[in-house]
Amino acid sequence: MKIKRVFAEDMRSAMRQVRESHGADAVILSSRRVEGGVEVISAVDYDEQAVREAVAREERRTARHAGGAGEITGGGADGFERLLARADADAAAREDTAPAGGFSVTVGDDGDEGPAGDDKPAPTRRRDGAPSLALDYERFAGGDDSGDDDDPEPAGTRRTRSASNRIEWTQEPAMQAMREELRTLRSLFENQLTLMEWQQMGRATPARATLMRRLHGMGFGPDVCRGLADAVTSREDPDHAWREAMSLVTEHVATSDDEIIERGGAVAVVGPTGVGKTTTVAKLAARFTLRHGRNQVALVTTDNFRIGGQEQLRNFARILGVPVHAAADGEELAELLDDFSDRRLVLIDTAGMSQRDMRLAEQMRALKDGAHRIRPYLVLSANTQLPTLMETLRAFRAVGPVGCILSKVDEAASLGGVLTAVMRGRLPIAYVADGQRVPEDLRPARADALVGEAEALAADSDGENEDDESLAVAFAGSLARQG
Repeated sequence: MKIKRVFAEDMRSAMRQVRESHGADAVILSSRRVEGGVEVISAVDYDEQAVREAVAREERRTARHAGGAGEITGGGADGFERLLARADADAAAREDTAPAGGFSVTVGDDGDEGPAGDDKPAPTRRRDGAPSLALDYERFAGGDDSGDDDDPEPAGTRRTRSASNRIEWTQEPAMQAMREELRTLRSLFENQLTLMEWQQMGRATPARATLMRRLHGMGFGPDVCRGLADAVTSREDPDHAWREAMSLVTEHVATSDDEIIERGGAVAVVGPTGVGKTTTVAKLAARFTLRHGRNQVALVTTDNFRIGGQEQLRNFARILGVPVHAAADGEELAELLDDFSDRRLVLIDTAGMSQRDMRLAEQMRALKDGAHRIRPYLVLSANTQLPTLMETLRAFRAVGPVGCILSKVDEAASLGGVLTAVMRGRLPIAYVADGQRVPEDLRPARADALVGEAEALAADSDGENEDDESLAVAFAGSLARQG
């Protein structure tokens, strides 16, 4: 059996290449969307007899357990052809209904692709002439981004709708067995091909492979690892390439200094459940009180969902000697902001809820629809995995965060994931929280300090000991397109 992997801009072009290479007898083992187009794995001289034997084994097993055997109407060969036809129809349906692929953003440049609102603080800029990292930024919202972001559709509703449109495979045991055989075969070939590509790159450019291995060990996303490996100028010395890569990360992590304490105004602290929003509000209030006085700050909570959800903030307010009030809806919030118009800083503690909670849209509307200009800051937990961080960024895009606050940095095993998220989202980091003490464990963000902490954490881990197969899977689909 001869196997070939094809990359093309669309499925039609990929199929044309497959026909040119393998002819009309080619069998499509797998197809998927990757950066820049689609990837198709095809084969010729497919062993149909092996598939027939697998089907026969499944029929015999079913007959033993259920007293009868299912049949593929029309025989094994015809059934296999119908299976492939159904798989092609499924792939075509996914291509027709799938949202547009991710787009490339240049971190640090001005633009509207990120989640920030119009009142975004000016982040620190990378030096002139520094190379840019083209990151594979996942879309914040599924489907067409041209829709109205003020009423975001809950992620659970999107999943339900897409599931209802999905083409379902037959539940006939023999067909299921055939499908499992194809899936196993496809996975085997994909893993072997990616492993060969990674090993080939390691032999051709060992310094690049070493750099990507170390960056992946720090927790950076594959697109950041690849972008940094492409951007460094040192191609032979691994140590010099590493120092250059860390310098590039520092330049591309935007920060906004001590913006909340210096500027004041109405600030809402938003984020999912359990990231430390209330404690962060208390730390900010304490820092502002120490600098400007307790008569210049007020606290508001919109957490009306949890029993006792307001008590922690009230205790902090009592200790600091500052007023705290609860707002049940957007109208009450506007009234409280009017009442506190003489205060230099009003901190709004929002309810913690999952990024998949349908009530999230209601809370975000309350922050956006009022007459007062409220600057939202998104709290991201540094000990959260990268896919969850990206889901959080997408869910809170509608509120238009002007910056973020990194919490639980002291609990994180690595910082590469959260740094990848903020670089992809082009979200400046305002503060870093690394403990429970109020207000000591909150500091203005500095990119060089964060990168240094990320390096120190990586040095204490065993990330560099990952095997070639794990790294090949992590960078699958990108190695063949490197320059």
